[in-house]
Amino acid sequence: MKWVKKGTKWIIIFVLCFVLGNVFVYTYAKITPKLQIKNANSFSLYDNQKKVFYQGSGSKEWIALKKISPHMINATISTEDKNFYKHKGFDFLRILKAGYTNIVTNSKSQGASTISQQYAKNLFLDFDKTWKRKWDEMWLTIELEAHYSKEEILEGYLNTINYGHGMYGIENASQFYFNKSASELDLAEAAMLTGIPKSPSYYSPLVNEELAKKRQKNILAQMVKNKYITEQEMNEAYQKKLTYIGKKELVNLSTIMYYQDAVLAELKSIKSIPNSYLDTGGLKIYTNLDLEAQSALENNIKETIPEESEVQVASVMMDPNNGKIIALTGGVDYNKSQFNRATQAKRQVGSTMKPYLYYAALENGFTPSTTFTSEQTVFNFSDNKTYSPQNYNEKYGNKPISMAAAIAYSDNIYAVKTHMFLGEDVLVNMAKRVGITSSLEPVPSLALGTGEIGIIEMTAGYSAFANLGNKVKPYLISKVEDAEGKVLFEAKEDIESVLNKNLTFILNNMLTATYDSSFIDYNYPTAINLSAQMTHKYALKSGTTNTDSWYIGYNNHIVTSVWIGYDDNKEVGSTETKYTQQIWLKTIEAYENDKKDEWYEQPDNVVAVVIDPISGKPATNESTKKKVMYFLKGSEPSFDDPVFDEIVNARAQ
Repeated sequence: MKWVKKGTKWIIIFVLCFVLGNVFVYTYAKITPKLQIKNANSFSLYDNQKKVFYQGSGSKEWIALKKISPHMINATISTEDKNFYKHKGFDFLRILKAGYTNIVTNSKSQGASTISQQYAKNLFLDFDKTWKRKWDEMWLTIELEAHYSKEEILEGYLNTINYGHGMYGIENASQFYFNKSASELDLAEAAMLTGIPKSPSYYSPLVNEELAKKRQKNILAQMVKNKYITEQEMNEAYQKKLTYIGKKELVNLSTIMYYQDAVLAELKSIKSIPNSYLDTGGLKIYTNLDLEAQSALENNIKETIPEESEVQVASVMMDPNNGKIIALTGGVDYNKSQFNRATQAKRQVGSTMKPYLYYAALENGFTPSTTFTSEQTVFNFSDNKTYSPQNYNEKYGNKPISMAAAIAYSDNIYAVKTHMFLGEDVLVNMAKRVGITSSLEPVPSLALGTGEIGIIEMTAGYSAFANLGNKVKPYLISKVEDAEGKVLFEAKEDIESVLNKNLTFILNNMLTATYDSSFIDYNYPTAINLSAQMTHKYALKSGTTNTDSWYIGYNNHIVTSVWIGYDDNKEVGSTETKYTQQIWLKTIEAYENDKKDEWYEQPDNVVAVVIDPISGKPATNESTKKKVMYFLKGSEPSFDDPVFDEIVNARAQ
């Protein structure tokens, strides 16, 4: 009896403390400055012409609660927080019940966040799961409840929640999915939209209608259980066939959301930007997006890749002189897949690795005329290990060929011989020098691109060639302001001289051999079929592995990279390679359409020599093939130059 009395006493004390604590906390919150929730979590993205191409939740599409369909309001409350009007921000009984269920089932299947808590979460840029973040979220929930009515909180929640495909807010979502205002939503449409926020990439009807319908049915059943609708209304709504529009009014580009996602990811990495939108009352984010380039990129993807194909794409267009990313896509269609392959994926780069190798070779005394024999070769190493690379289609010259010819044909034997001659660490160090941050192993196959690298890294690396020697840091955001125009961040170009201008000029000219008919011999240049369609001069390199197809090409003011492959690493073939070719060519040609065909000026320390492009020897009157190639002064070829194979024959037999 004594223990019962003592226990009762402590329970009463706990309850009193809890009540008094709540009174104190909510009273204190009441006297703090009122939060401007309509500007919270709002952001506008501007292109490089300072025109808005996307607006977040605080856009002109904010809609008053009284104008939102009652079906939408009821479906949301029934599904997300049936006690919304009864609590002060936290549903403690629901929290206890969810905690008990999760312990019993050893899972995290039950959530207990109220609409107020979810709205508080929507007010943050930073979604990290830290204790500070949880505390901030809790305090913000209290402030919302202290300053605003339930109707105002619900209005804010419905205007900021993510309904998938970049649609924040119910009015934006209603227009996007059904081409109507949120005031016009019927029960079936409201239940469908209510189901999306739990997992937008999973329950969007544009992604998987079957799953979306199951989620819709569950929401309708909850509405019956909570006495918002009858069973007959539930069945009628579930049976109704819905027609989805899936289009935006502002910019009708499905791939632009990949650019937006990349921008927001970069925004999180900028330390001068506050963690919460509330600190600024909204953000204006000025980006490097070139809408014409982005449109060309998307249109060429759609025109090239059949709708029924499962192949995916990543592509980047970058100004090599400063690192500005002017266009980007991380997939074929954002509506179908939100995984951003441009920022989140690393793939084997194939022969697009070779320009790094050949620049390093030029630094180590090689010239465009330096020869190795193109033939089947077995490389022998210690511990009885061997390596037997093969050329594409097993085509070999069975004779010495020049570096320029090796680039034209993407000869693997020449590349591995060069790699082994220089030492395997040289290529790794060279890649790091131009900005490749991915981990690379110094192995023989690295010369053939077995390392996995992201497409933005590769584009930045090639930018060092395109700008004649400077490493640039890629970026999407040029400036960030708060709602009042105060500059919170302004990008500073990060440029570092890392390559020799003369050697870079020589390499850039060799990379035009990939589509040059002068190199037609026992083999064809890898991109010879594109030459007739080109109106401008480009340095170009392709790369193909069993699972990846790459094209990276540039001139002095644009680098364009395209990757194509399958998410499940299914093999790619000639069909996918043609997709990559055509997307790259059409996109860079569209960008260059109104520009002069300008090429790099020949440096003073570089001389032009007419050579036989296959053998690399000086051309004579009897030569059937002639090509102007470039050399450092004093390194011009002669008829008695040694064949490097004589040096490395001891390593390769």
